[in-house]
Amino acid sequence: MPRSTDTHAFDRETLRFLAELAGNNDRVWFSANKQRYEDHFVAPALRFIDALAPAITKISRHFLAVSKVSGGSLMRIYRDTRFARDKSPYKTNIGIQFRHERGKDVHAPGFYVHIEPGGCFLGAGIWHPEPSALAAIRREIVEQPNLWKRARDGRAFNRHFALGGEQAAKPPRGFPTDSPHADDLRRKDFIASCDLDDREVVAAGFAAGVAKRFSSAAPLMAFLCGALDLDF
Repeated sequence: MPRSTDTHAFDRETLRFLAELAGNNDRVWFSANKQRYEDHFVAPALRFIDALAPAITKISRHFLAVSKVSGGSLMRIYRDTRFARDKSPYKTNIGIQFRHERGKDVHAPGFYVHIEPGGCFLGAGIWHPEPSALAAIRREIVEQPNLWKRARDGRAFNRHFALGGEQAAKPPRGFPTDSPHADDLRRKDFIASCDLDDREVVAAGFAAGVAKRFSSAAPLMAFLCGALDLDF
């Protein structure tokens, strides 16, 4: 039987669980609250993914909305602490990525939902691309400046999103320093974000609002996919 696609997926208990986890980030507390994790983290996240699936497919059938606990759009709550100074075992947010079908990890083009008390946001684009992918995007900006401008400056896109991420101090070697898009060529990330209020996340219709915002980022995603020779 398919899961409900109730758009009122997250509630105050979701945020309360995450806030308490942030203050008790250890295995003993998590084990004692495992049922809360299942009820207020996993279950609503999977409902939300199901609710977004039609909108993601409408934007592009090459981006995936997979409502699985492991190996799907829901990111693992368990942190990789092997090389980290912070040995806290759990992430204190819900991370959901609707990734391109050819993407293998978080560095692929995708749409992202981040739910964390006081720090909820949406993302669209590509974060920390591999050097070859970054060079390809920069070349596309030089070769298709008007296409890039339309993607970057779209009215609907800018109503919801702002480009951010890291930038190099100097123009990258091999690219024109007098380009009208010189600042964009210095970007190390091509990621746009949209801050969310906690109240919006737990309100009915949240999925519909996210779908609308993601749709406004479609030109950016199409540009990035074109630069990387990915279907859109």
